[in-house]
Amino acid sequence: MADGRAVCGVCPHACALAEGRRGICRARAARGGRVVDENYGRVTSIALDPVEKKPLARFRPGSTVLSLGSYGCNLRCPFCQNADIACAGPNDAAWRELAPEDAVRLAAAARGEGCVGVAYTYNEPLVGYEYVRDVGRLAHEAGLANVLVSNGMVNEGPLAELLGIVDAANIDLKGFTQGFYDLAGGDLAAVKRTIETLAADPTCHLEVTTLVIPGLNDDPGEIDAAAAWLASLDPRIPYHLTRFFPCHRMLDRPPTPVPALRALADVARRHLDDVLVGNC
Repeated sequence: MADGRAVCGVCPHACALAEGRRGICRARAARGGRVVDENYGRVTSIALDPVEKKPLARFRPGSTVLSLGSYGCNLRCPFCQNADIACAGPNDAAWRELAPEDAVRLAAAARGEGCVGVAYTYNEPLVGYEYVRDVGRLAHEAGLANVLVSNGMVNEGPLAELLGIVDAANIDLKGFTQGFYDLAGGDLAAVKRTIETLAADPTCHLEVTTLVIPGLNDDPGEIDAAAAWLASLDPRIPYHLTRFFPCHRMLDRPPTPVPALRALADVARRHLDDVLVGNC
């Protein structure tokens, strides 16, 4: 407690909340003197997706995963592609309760359609990491895999609870300067720490994605530095460079030119073995 407020320990924002108030993520709230996962089991989006859509290029290719999303996010990216749920609170998006047991039951029932597990995606899953943990444990008991698609801005404690549960992750490395993360309301150091932790986890397959936005994070030197850093962890990490299209509060910028994206991929290949371009 800080001045009668409950402090959230999930991410670097460390929101100090009066009773009943929600944090920046709009998914966690102060209840009974502590911060709880208010969006636990509240599903806004559910789909059976190809695993390549996550995107995961090198994890069980050709399979599908049951993709679950809730509401809320601890970033405020002006280029968010899922703002209708990522920027939402409980009264801004339609949701229904889906207990962990029911989520696993749905995934198991889809085995005949190539489903190999559950993906936590669409909004930021780690603002409700308890649901990821609880569904994930049951998924493993059922012989199913767990896939995490995240911005990676999480503290070490919550992330540690998921080690050994997450079988594959794609972490969004939005840029490689704190200045870029200031635009998104985030912390580059925390994201790098998450990537480092998952890269060192022998039970987790890791891929990384950067959405390349013209004039913001498309400098070849920045991509070179990001790729060199990833290679210092493991040069085999698949690195996705994806094309930006105008959306949300960034409608005034043009789509990423495909030749520029491919040139940046060549820059990243100086360091990494597996660089992919997407949204082309």
